[in-house]
Amino acid sequence: MDAHNAAVSRIATRVKTFYAAKQPFRLYHGTTNSTRTISRSAANTVDTSSLNHVLQVDTTSKTALCEPNVPMDVLLAATLQHNLIPLIVMELPSITVGGGFSGMAGESSSFRHGPFDSIVSSIEIVLPDGTITTASRTEQPDLFWGAACAFGTLGIVTMLEVQLRDAAAYVELSYLPAPDMSSATKILQEQTAKPEIDYVDAIAFSPTNIIICSGKLVPSLPAGTPSSSVRRYTRRTDPWYYLDVQKRTSKTTTMTKPTTDYVPVTDYFFRWDRGGFWVARYAFRYFFTPFNRVTRALLDRFMHAKVMYHALHKSGLSDQHVIQDVGVPYAHATVFREWLDREFNSIYPLWLCPIKIRRDDGMEVAGHGLHADFADPEKMPEPILLNFGVWGPAATEYDRFVRQNRDLEAKVHSLGGKKTLYAQNFYTREEFWDVYNWDRYDAVRRKYRADWMPDVWDKVGHVDEEARRRAMDGSRMPAFLRGKRPFQGLYGVYKAWRGGDYLLAGKKGEAKQNGAEVKKAE
Repeated sequence: MDAHNAAVSRIATRVKTFYAAKQPFRLYHGTTNSTRTISRSAANTVDTSSLNHVLQVDTTSKTALCEPNVPMDVLLAATLQHNLIPLIVMELPSITVGGGFSGMAGESSSFRHGPFDSIVSSIEIVLPDGTITTASRTEQPDLFWGAACAFGTLGIVTMLEVQLRDAAAYVELSYLPAPDMSSATKILQEQTAKPEIDYVDAIAFSPTNIIICSGKLVPSLPAGTPSSSVRRYTRRTDPWYYLDVQKRTSKTTTMTKPTTDYVPVTDYFFRWDRGGFWVARYAFRYFFTPFNRVTRALLDRFMHAKVMYHALHKSGLSDQHVIQDVGVPYAHATVFREWLDREFNSIYPLWLCPIKIRRDDGMEVAGHGLHADFADPEKMPEPILLNFGVWGPAATEYDRFVRQNRDLEAKVHSLGGKKTLYAQNFYTREEFWDVYNWDRYDAVRRKYRADWMPDVWDKVGHVDEEARRRAMDGSRMPAFLRGKRPFQGLYGVYKAWRGGDYLLAGKKGEAKQNGAEVKKAE
């Protein structure tokens, strides 16, 4: 812990300099899974990239102490050494513990446990005046819940205590077909009500072909199980998960005999990484490349979500694709699916994932911060929302692209739903704070001396056209490549192949923060 404490002390010292000048700052984590345009410079940034260690796994309390930049694959590997796994393992290996806490990430076990912040027991945080403190559900709960989903606007989370459970070797995964959204929501509710079920999500391949994926942890393969029932998804030559599900269920017409596979736990948790769910298939179309098992294997290095995000940032092509996760009540799922068909030209597949949003501790304990309404049954009567992962091509004309996203945000709000804020956001400030709880969020900001900092809308709200242009200029993409297919995309692929730091703007070696040199990849 000595190295951790020293790093946190350096961060706190740097934060105090910003506080004294009342100069807002941003964080540099070293990587991102956001699809928003982000502009940073060495002068306005606190570097926390060294906080990337699993500090302790406690087998008695079944908890892990982690620094915020620990990615999911590292955390999972560390806990499996003790035959434990996190209650929620976010689906992409590069998503970090801190990112999941600060950004409301959910996965296929979230129907039971809630978003990732719900399995965090306590945090260490550097407040915006440089004070180092801790918070939990019982100690400063307003700060704890205020920091959850706050995108770093209430301080810098420097350590998290994550809840674990006993591990198992496999997930027994059954595929249940549904002929329409109404039937799918019924099956989803039936599966999530079963105590033996650990994981539930679904893939809508079309309005009439929806596959519910229901899993439970098992210690070993049942006697007589054929080797063909063991499915792998993390190796170069393995199939992409959604394609394998589609193939495996193509002849399934009844729920009486569902298709069942056995998936090693690591392959299950990261089954969506290769292909980035299915978003990478659009890259094949964009680059006029055949889409088959051979080309997917040959290009596998570029087909992992982390590399794709890198290319997405550098190419600017995020402004031509809708990449949104939104949750609506079960009762409105069919209406919303029909609306998506009309407005986005039947954008399939869709990812469906039930997420428990109710904070069971009640308003007095958990009714704080951006999502304080999650603790109020009157404002959020539905304890579970059905998340729709809406990812695919959108309008190429920018004004129409903005309108499509704004209409999506308005539709979700009208149906009593909520949107995950990791992606681009197009709300005006007034619209944003009509959806999210400003009063409860600002009360925590003022109490913990964060009201001089940018708020969440400042952090995640949509940038204007001028800021977007500056971000593109900062990407160093030659002007003659912008808007030119496939050269704009090839530039992003080139930058992903080169690797390196793609977020922190500034000349190479121009600044040092927290004792480490800050560099920009050339």
